[in-house]
Amino acid sequence: MRHQSPRPRLLLVMQTPDADAGRFARKLRKRGYRLDYCYPLSGQALPSGMEGYAGAIVFGGPMSANDDDKQPGIRAQLNWIPEALKSGQPFLGICLGAQLLARTLGAAVRPHPTGLAEIGYFPVEPAAAGQPLFDAPLHVYHWHHEGFELPAGAELLATGAHFPHQAYRYGANTFGVQFHPEVDETIMESWLVEGAEELHHPGAQSATEQREHHARHDKAFDQWLEQFVDAWLQAGSIR
Repeated sequence: MRHQSPRPRLLLVMQTPDADAGRFARKLRKRGYRLDYCYPLSGQALPSGMEGYAGAIVFGGPMSANDDDKQPGIRAQLNWIPEALKSGQPFLGICLGAQLLARTLGAAVRPHPTGLAEIGYFPVEPAAAGQPLFDAPLHVYHWHHEGFELPAGAELLATGAHFPHQAYRYGANTFGVQFHPEVDETIMESWLVEGAEELHHPGAQSATEQREHHARHDKAFDQWLEQFVDAWLQAGSIR
């Protein structure tokens, strides 16, 4: 009798109890991965290392990467990320996750100097090192007030007009993206309701604009994510 190999596991670090990994989770499951969720801001302990995991993703949330003095869950992630990187397994930070990764690597995280936010769909452009992951301009979904400096030793993969550091790679298999590849229409509609007050912030698109951009750009965004997921899971073979 043939025994099936256990499905590889990925660790998904979520920032709020109701957070949704959206289309990213669906694409990972389609590729045969088992997803384990961890909620450090709710008091759940992160694993001591990455044993048993094929990779980790740290998702975004409404808190700041600089809130470690008042949010034990933020401090826990800043302490854990170096251990995750030592494992050599693929690591991805999304929005807040990318900012936490940048802080871990010694870079600053701060608001836009003129107080702008990026909320809605905005274009990112390939940087010199962005090939083949970013081979053309792409409209991606954002919801953030802070950005990060490029960590020393990291390669900039994509840039934007207001927040210049939109995607980076550190080593072969560690990535950070300022935008939200997990956001599908369901998540966007939920955020438009829950974050309605933020739509008045300078730089934010209205709900109508966001829906129009979703209809126009989501197909290309989804196709890009198909490519990115495979490249991230095979990190080290994409150079």
